[in-house]
Amino acid sequence: QVQLVESGGGLVQAGGSLRLSCAASGRTFSNYAMGWFRQVPGKEREFVAAISRSLSTTYYADSVKGRFTISKDNAKNTVYLQMNSLKPEDTAVYYCAADNSITTIRTSLSAMDYWGKGTLVTVSS
Repeated sequence: QVQLVESGGGLVQAGGSLRLSCAASGRTFSNYAMGWFRQVPGKEREFVAAISRSLSTTYYADSVKGRFTISKDNAKNTVYLQMNSLKPEDTAVYYCAADNSITTIRTSLSAMDYWGKGTLVTVSS
């Protein structure tokens, strides 16, 4: 089992920045690729960003490319999502997820093995 707890959400004005954190406990954190997803009420959860377990590869949704950065600190058992130039359409509950993929980055919800409970990000216009 891997337990994931997100933090860092809040209210920010458009153009501002936030950094989300996801702290992991349980099984060896370095064995997992990690992803961030988001969900707006009434809509499907969507992929945002992912990082491979080797830390060598990152992948982003087109909607956040160039504005968001995912990083992973295996020593701290934490994955981060730095969000810059935020837009009102970034408003959502953000979830982190752990994937036991060895080599590839996967972006589908069904591929994730563990999920956090989410943190709310609200971007005002």
